[in-house]
Amino acid sequence: QVQLRESGGGSVQAGDSLKLSCSVSGRRISTFTMAWFRQAPEKQRELVAGINWAEIHIEYAEPVKGRFTITRDNAKNTVYLQMNDLKPEDTAKYYCAADNRMMVVDATATKYNYWGQGTQVTVSS
Repeated sequence: QVQLRESGGGSVQAGDSLKLSCSVSGRRISTFTMAWFRQAPEKQRELVAGINWAEIHIEYAEPVKGRFTITRDNAKNTVYLQMNDLKPEDTAKYYCAADNRMMVVDATATKYNYWGQGTQVTVSS
C-alpha cells in the first residue's frame, strides 16, 4: 500500500519561503512520476510542479516559474517543493501526487493514482 505524507506547510508573510516535503512509504519512488498540486477554495486542483522518474521531464505552472523548485531524493523516498518569494495567491492546500505509469509529467490530476492528504499554505500580504 503506497502512502504519501506531506509536511512543511504553514502561515507566512509575502516574500517568505517554505519547503514542503512528501514522504512516501510502501513502494520505492524511483520509477514514479511525482508532482505537487494545489487547490484553493472554490477552485480546481492545479498542477504546481512535477518531475518524472528519470528527472528529465520537469514541469512548472507558469505562476510559480522562477520561484518554486521541485526535487526528489529517491534514497529517502521523498520529494520536495522549495517555495520562495511566496505571494498571497499561492495560498492553497498543497497535495503530493504519484504515479508509476507515467513517463512524463501530466497536468491532469485524475491521472495520478496516489495522493497525500495535503498540507495548508497560507500567505498573507
